[in-house]
Amino acid sequence: MKNLLTKPLFHAALVAASVGGMLAWTGQHNTLEASSHREAPLIADDPLADNTDLYAFRSPDAAANDANATVTIIANYIPLELPQGGPIYHTFGENVRYEIHVKNNPTTTVDDIIYRFTFTRTNQDPTTFFRIRLGQENLKTTYMMEELRNGMSTTLVPAGTGIVPPPNVGPRSIRGAAGLGAPSYESLMASAVRTLGNGMKVFCGPVDDPFFVDLGAIFDLGGVRPRQNATGSNAGTARDGVARKNTHAIAMQIPVRLLQRTGQNLTATTSILDDNFIIGVWATASRQALRTINANGTQTHSGNYIQVSRLGMPLTNEVITPIGDKDLWNTGDPFGMALPAAGSPEARFADHLMNPELGLYMAEGMANGQTYYGAAVPGLSPLRIQSRSLAGQPGLPANGFDFRNGAAGLSGLAGSTAVAGTALAPIAQGGFGEYLLRAGKPRSVDLLPIFHTGVPNLRPYQLATGKMGNPLAAGKPFINNFLPTFGDMLRLNMAVPPTPRNSADFNSMGLLHAAVLGLTDARFNTSTAIQNIPNMDGFPNGRRLEDDVTRIELQAVGGVVLAAIGLWYDDYTPTSTSPVTPRLGSVLGFSTNVEKNDTTLRAAFPYMQTPWSGTNAQREVLSQRSAAPGLGLQPQLAVMEGYPNPFVGSTTLHFDLKTNANLSIVVSDMLGRRVATVAAAKNYRAGEHEVTWRPGSDVAPGQYIATLYSGATAIQSVRLERH
Repeated sequence: MKNLLTKPLFHAALVAASVGGMLAWTGQHNTLEASSHREAPLIADDPLADNTDLYAFRSPDAAANDANATVTIIANYIPLELPQGGPIYHTFGENVRYEIHVKNNPTTTVDDIIYRFTFTRTNQDPTTFFRIRLGQENLKTTYMMEELRNGMSTTLVPAGTGIVPPPNVGPRSIRGAAGLGAPSYESLMASAVRTLGNGMKVFCGPVDDPFFVDLGAIFDLGGVRPRQNATGSNAGTARDGVARKNTHAIAMQIPVRLLQRTGQNLTATTSILDDNFIIGVWATASRQALRTINANGTQTHSGNYIQVSRLGMPLTNEVITPIGDKDLWNTGDPFGMALPAAGSPEARFADHLMNPELGLYMAEGMANGQTYYGAAVPGLSPLRIQSRSLAGQPGLPANGFDFRNGAAGLSGLAGSTAVAGTALAPIAQGGFGEYLLRAGKPRSVDLLPIFHTGVPNLRPYQLATGKMGNPLAAGKPFINNFLPTFGDMLRLNMAVPPTPRNSADFNSMGLLHAAVLGLTDARFNTSTAIQNIPNMDGFPNGRRLEDDVTRIELQAVGGVVLAAIGLWYDDYTPTSTSPVTPRLGSVLGFSTNVEKNDTTLRAAFPYMQTPWSGTNAQREVLSQRSAAPGLGLQPQLAVMEGYPNPFVGSTTLHFDLKTNANLSIVVSDMLGRRVATVAAAKNYRAGEHEVTWRPGSDVAPGQYIATLYSGATAIQSVRLERH
């Protein structure tokens, strides 16, 4: 581990900056953040090139650290697609260069691998306005895939041979005789998964958008709406703003040996935190510089390709970067400077992490030359950044450590004997103190490395377990994804095994939940040895489809990572019997109250669910609305977990009633044909009820819709999947 950390990549940049120089690793000014759904003004006008989400995780169906292990990388483009958005449904752009970049060598200053995708669209039947008719498809999309490695370009999928499935227009277009006549949309999606000769799998096409967040509340000045209720009115409660929306995915499942810098597979690891298996991932979209609109309705494109969209860590350009810098960020790359010149774009973007705007809403009053506005954002009131961490503890500053915006943080320890042997030590002593300890920039010690370098397995970046009250002491290792490029990447240590999705320990809070287990669970908190703590494979060590990144990042800004390494919240005092105080509990309990995707994920690559049907999605969205006045119904069908769904033999539907009601439950296939009547005009009393559907052998595996009716009024529908 120490060999990596003392290589010149990190230290040379710090030394150069410390004597007044600047080490720039590219010939352009690079901004250092990340993007998401409609996050910048210019890209909001160009949805086909808008990179909405990026995921990188160990594939859960190849869990062993052996030669079969793979990493799945998914880059999603085109935000908030309406499934019924015809007749010109969204698809990949013809004049867009989509690229996924991989960094695996800490001694180089450029991308080590680039996977490039370009798309072509063809009208098979230009005489119709329909997207699909009589076996023909308009805007039929194909792709070419290239790999750029060590300056050499290799075509992995020749032009025109990579098939993009059509949009899920509806059952008549997909399965009907007048349409494509396909057995199912699932069959189209499965046939589009391409296995390459090097062992990779590739899929490009429309999918359910797996992201989840209450967009309506968060962007209403940081609003957090209450959780939906099982009974009673749900007016004003949280809503997933991405529910029943589609997106377009570029997904790759890649053997670890193809990503590891010397071609090794995981049998060569020395531990599950082996620094030889760390990669950084970021994704972009680029367009040619000139577009000419011709008088005949056509367009021509020419000139060099210019990057217009970029994504590494989720949400950063969306909620960290102020609007004046967002477009500039989208043109940059993650190869920056350790200590950029004051006032430069690089310095501004680093400052947004070291004193994040969100931090102003997680404190109150005035201090450190700042006014804090936490009282004006009540939804974030459970999140209050440490202002007197470890105050009164023997041998520490009397007032403790203040991490609110503008405060000193740990910078007062710079150069002291207290930081000797830690990552916070000065450069001359083998540390990175000049980078991590900056006066007036308190989050240089946690948020900055999380986003711009990754976190090393060094003191103090270990769990408080075993530290005996000293946050700078050695503790329990739980992360090592240190790849210092001084810019925004999604960093993943591929040596960390994936947590089984059916494990009771699996948690969408990712690495934060691993920290909780490492601090509180008797399986892990009795020693400082490296252990495979569940969810060490979760965000921000990569990003899984299930990870609740909105909640994780808000808790991180609220100081929860500082607490995990022993910089406890203000209500921990010398007389406290446990660092798990009410303030820590408040932060860990914080939620935006949309905590999972609105549908299931699939067990095999590409893991994302089929795109919502244009025929059915709108009906399901409307059914989420409150029941009509006078019905007195507020049912909730719990279908995702534990009932089960997907299912094999039977599934149980759960609903609650506010008052007595007469209800029916009908199951239909995706063509709308009735398959079963689970309950027919049955009287139910107010309260909770469960009804089990046990389909016979004549009901084929596939997707179905269960609808709850009051008379002829559809109250709510839910999608079921039988395996």
